[in-house]
Amino acid sequence: MRVILVHVRDPQFYALQQGHRGPTGNIQVMGFPPIGIMSLSAVLKRAGHECIMFDQANPETPNEKIIETIKEQKPDLIGLSFLSTTSYPYAKILARAIRAEVPDAKLAFGGVFATLNALQVKEQCPYVDFIARGDGEQLILDLLDNLQDPSGVQGLTWAKDGKVVHNPDRKLERELDQWPVPDRESLKLDFVESMPLDVPVVLSREKFTTMQTSRGCPWPCIFCDIPIFNEGKWRYRSAESVIEEFKVLQKQGYGSVYFVDDHFLLQPKRIEAICEGIIREGITIKWGVEGRVDSVVQSLFPLMAKANCRIVMFGIESGSQKILDRLRKQQTLEQIETAVKNAKKAGIEIVHGFFVVGSPDENEEDMKKTFKFAARLPLDTFGFNRLCVYRGTPLWHEYMSRGLVNDTEDWYKYFKCSEIDPTCMKGPDINRARAKGLRSLFFRKLFLHPWQTFTLLRRFLRYMPMKDIYTLLSKPFRGKQSGATRAEVLSRAVEHQDMKTNAADLTKVSDEELEAKLQQTANK
Repeated sequence: MRVILVHVRDPQFYALQQGHRGPTGNIQVMGFPPIGIMSLSAVLKRAGHECIMFDQANPETPNEKIIETIKEQKPDLIGLSFLSTTSYPYAKILARAIRAEVPDAKLAFGGVFATLNALQVKEQCPYVDFIARGDGEQLILDLLDNLQDPSGVQGLTWAKDGKVVHNPDRKLERELDQWPVPDRESLKLDFVESMPLDVPVVLSREKFTTMQTSRGCPWPCIFCDIPIFNEGKWRYRSAESVIEEFKVLQKQGYGSVYFVDDHFLLQPKRIEAICEGIIREGITIKWGVEGRVDSVVQSLFPLMAKANCRIVMFGIESGSQKILDRLRKQQTLEQIETAVKNAKKAGIEIVHGFFVVGSPDENEEDMKKTFKFAARLPLDTFGFNRLCVYRGTPLWHEYMSRGLVNDTEDWYKYFKCSEIDPTCMKGPDINRARAKGLRSLFFRKLFLHPWQTFTLLRRFLRYMPMKDIYTLLSKPFRGKQSGATRAEVLSRAVEHQDMKTNAADLTKVSDEELEAKLQQTANK
């Protein structure tokens, strides 16, 4: 059977300058590859099916091109995969367009947002045939075998005789080694290695991809939906499986890999075996991971560095213990400082810190503590994002009990906490304090960690034009009236927070209004 898979996202976030191509001749994109549909493509092809993939980050494959291909190829199933609330409007628009042009198409939604809101999505989008919940590998195979009567397909929400049917959940698959290496080569798009989540800096021009070696995170941070999606469990692939994938990537010419594990820094023996395997096999690929600061594997940081681990990213969130406790991070400032110092001492080239601002009960003094704390830490890079609330998280349930959100009316909407929570600072005050904090942070980093700052800037200069670096670093000092840089991608990235706000606003309008807004944008 033939399947078309589309990774849905706001395309303006990711495309580099129009016409900029890599050594392969493909368009280059700053962002992470769609490993979800790549994994499904590999599973489908191993089972004897055909699969065509699209990524909306590619400016050469707009929706019109995708629909044209659907008409030509006449697939048995079309799967639209998306991760978040802000991608949902784009998925709806594409699905409606496909249904209008190809009335008999079998359409499926999948991904984290669809999983956590399956019943609501199916009710709101009757033109979508199936909502796939949870892991998709076996589910999509079962669905293809039962397209005419999917009543026995676990993890599926669909409609029969005009009534929504919510099939039983699919049991979490723990044997992850059974799935093939993702189909990375069939998507004609090159990805540029950059920092995630609103840090628009190019780390290398090597052939770049992502890898998943585990799924889930068991910690109960109040703002995170990962434990919900994974039922609070952590599942992992064996070290042998990870090494085999590394060997494939080395043969395919990849020079850099980022692990998209929710929490890689668990199970020391597995990490040790992965590192030793990389060294033993002579794998030269650089790699990066995310993890918690309270991980017990910090003694393995030197071995990770020896095995080419270049980046470790920590979810720090705040420099105020009061706010860490409010977010239920279950970590201390001392643990954060120890982890960051241990990573740098071990020789990890780039240590990144994820921070949030605009948390419940946070005041300006807490924000000052956060920026002072960040300046004291030997971090190489950092990002400060506004805290948002997502349906299903502990924070969402708290807001429901406080009457701040309505689960029936607001389930598909994107809210910054400061928009709805009176215990948060107001948006303009957060932006003002953040800009002031970033200015102070930059100066403190230059004073406290001059060599580290120089080393990082030298890396940036290796891969980015000087004017782009200037734009990035000077943004906190120039205010909102600054004009856009001539380098299209960086201007977009630097203004990413405004664009994210615009995308969030789209979650709160009707489909008809959404189509009109997108058409207005396209005509500009």
